[in-house]
Amino acid sequence: MHSRGSIWHWRGWGPFRALVIAALTLVPLLVVLASFFDPQPEVWSHLATYVLPGVLWNTVVLIFGVGAGVLFLGVPLAWLTAVCDFPGRRFFAWSLMLPLAMPAYVLAFVQVGLLDFTGPVQTWLRDWLGTSNWFPPIRSTGGVVLVLTLAFYPYVYLLARNAFITQGLRAVEAAQALGYSRAQAFWKVALPMARPWIAGGMTLALMETLADFGSVSIFSFDTFTTAIYKAWFALFNLPAASQLASLLVMFVLVLAAVDQRLRQNRRYAAKNYSPVRIRLQGGARWGAILFCSVILAMAFVVPLIQLLVWVYSVWHEDFDGRYPVFLLHSIWLAGLAAVAVTVLGLLLSAIRHHHRDPLTQWIVRLATLGYAIPGTVLAVGVFIPIAWLDNQLLTLASWFGWETSQILKGSLLVMLLALSARFLAVAYQPIDAAMQRITRNQGNAARSLGLSPRQTLMRLQLPMVRGGLLTAALIVFVDVMKEMPITLMTRPFGWDTLAVRVFEMTSEGMWDRAALPSLAIVLAGLLPVILLVRKSESGLH
Repeated sequence: MHSRGSIWHWRGWGPFRALVIAALTLVPLLVVLASFFDPQPEVWSHLATYVLPGVLWNTVVLIFGVGAGVLFLGVPLAWLTAVCDFPGRRFFAWSLMLPLAMPAYVLAFVQVGLLDFTGPVQTWLRDWLGTSNWFPPIRSTGGVVLVLTLAFYPYVYLLARNAFITQGLRAVEAAQALGYSRAQAFWKVALPMARPWIAGGMTLALMETLADFGSVSIFSFDTFTTAIYKAWFALFNLPAASQLASLLVMFVLVLAAVDQRLRQNRRYAAKNYSPVRIRLQGGARWGAILFCSVILAMAFVVPLIQLLVWVYSVWHEDFDGRYPVFLLHSIWLAGLAAVAVTVLGLLLSAIRHHHRDPLTQWIVRLATLGYAIPGTVLAVGVFIPIAWLDNQLLTLASWFGWETSQILKGSLLVMLLALSARFLAVAYQPIDAAMQRITRNQGNAARSLGLSPRQTLMRLQLPMVRGGLLTAALIVFVDVMKEMPITLMTRPFGWDTLAVRVFEMTSEGMWDRAALPSLAIVLAGLLPVILLVRKSESGLH
């Protein structure tokens, strides 16, 4: 039995333990932020003249364009599937979340391949109408906004739908009883009540937009992420990459603060879900079917069919001995990251559950900030201290006469550190949700039986959160398989994955050869989406 004075019972160790895990996120973040407060005049002069004007303008355009786009798609789709009744509603309710399985960079190159001047759509239009000059160019600012909107609208859709289901219909009925029309009830009652959820979904979509690297690279649309990559790998200027990363962090931290404020404004009450829906008639019914069908087709069905067509056309000549290696690297990296991040998420949740002091709670929040930080930023933030440590180790090795060029740089460790910082929040959320089912009385009972916190974790908490652990590991596994910038920027030389293969093929405009690894990533991405759909449906009925 452990005494109250032992290390495991001293509550002062709670913040320290949480801080050890939070260092995964805080160290890269502080390294990047430190470069902002230690400006190099020559670097900033170059950036201000040649880089920042275009990058800042493009970033602002994406924020406003994608923000408006996800609202325009997500909110009406959520209202239709949550409150209204029309043929196919049940199918659209879950299928409209399927675009979450398709990475934005896959959707980007498929849309370019389909809609570009030499693509099948414009080729068919020229054969039929004689010209396609009137067709809007997909390689444009509008094309980037369209693709990112189609990729990220499910964030708004999912949260808004939850809000409308739990309160939307009842709010409309109450407003109609007060004399409002159905449209007035939506605009003046239901929509304002759902505003925190909608804004939260839009914030998540904008964070993903700021973090996107693959899509904007395909469109040759310079943003902070592409500028960071070019500064590091094209110009070999790590200080410039660090300075750009510090500016991007400022954008992201503002959005993270807004998201946290919005979460505090949400109030979860008992569900008043009712099977009685607004039955659409006539043109409204067909309009709802058409709207849902067009969005689903553009965001998932047509791109998936095009991927299958490309895979079929190049299968025999493109599939060779390299693909098992790509797949093995992807699975190995995703598996290692899933195990490491799930263990860290479990430890962090256990610390938060056992130590409820405000300092520990704040450190836990900081530890889970990594998901809001773009992968390019984390890659820079991890590489800089690793490079410094590597230099110290090389100096030490030289004293012993050991000949080596690098020790830590270019190793899997760098990738795992950056991936752990990026996806710790993804693992933490389902684990902590499962941990909430363990009451304080159960913990007190375990301690009264003489169990230490470590024994309580192994004998009580671990069996009860098994479902959350499996969910966390699966989601992290798939997210790592889809992740591009961290893998691309920190992988060992020649250590390619499916995502890296997609980047290399799309960089050369070889859409058909990028289809096979993309299809594998999309199929893997369907697993957590199916889990999300099942959880959403079971929680709302």
